[in-house]
Amino acid sequence: MDTIDEQTIQQFETIIEGILTSGYGIADDFLTGSDVAALADQLHQRKTAGQFRAAGIGNQQLTVQTAIRGDEILWLDSTTATSAESAFLNRIDTFIAYVNRTCYLGLCEFECHYALYPTGTFYKRHLDQFRTDSRRKLSVICYLNTYWKEADGGQLVLYLPANEQRSEQPITINPTGGRLVCFESARLEHEVLPATRERLSITGWLKTA
Repeated sequence: MDTIDEQTIQQFETIIEGILTSGYGIADDFLTGSDVAALADQLHQRKTAGQFRAAGIGNQQLTVQTAIRGDEILWLDSTTATSAESAFLNRIDTFIAYVNRTCYLGLCEFECHYALYPTGTFYKRHLDQFRTDSRRKLSVICYLNTYWKEADGGQLVLYLPANEQRSEQPITINPTGGRLVCFESARLEHEVLPATRERLSITGWLKTA
């Protein structure tokens, strides 16, 4: 594994500690402002070029149901990635290597897509791991929004399961640019609330073989 600077190690450890204690971890400034701007610009260029499609539901994501989810997506491919996209994918690869070295999760693959939520769209409560495919272990969302305010909406809501100490607990997270949220794909149901402006992210999953 390549040498990792102390700031990156601290970010990775913060994410891991959050997952171990609460089922989810957050790293603000996982991407710099320039990284966010470059990826948001690339997203809009690909959108203008007609590369996005309406997101579907189910394992193959073939059925479009806007009453459940209204985002538009484009899967990222390392073979056609731009320099900004490659830099992001490489950073996630570094995170995977670190998690495997420290937590022995056996992660071997990362799949991800751009997600563009037009104004007013949402994604109803759901679980990321499919009943027929258990390879998704960790869900990752990295936000590409600038100057986002709480009044803009579009929050991610994570539903922490009930336990002996508490009933089910919803956690609301603003989609602040550069912020990364990582959580257990098989454990935490979640939803995306409607926003009053366009909402951008890269959403993906760390998978086992």
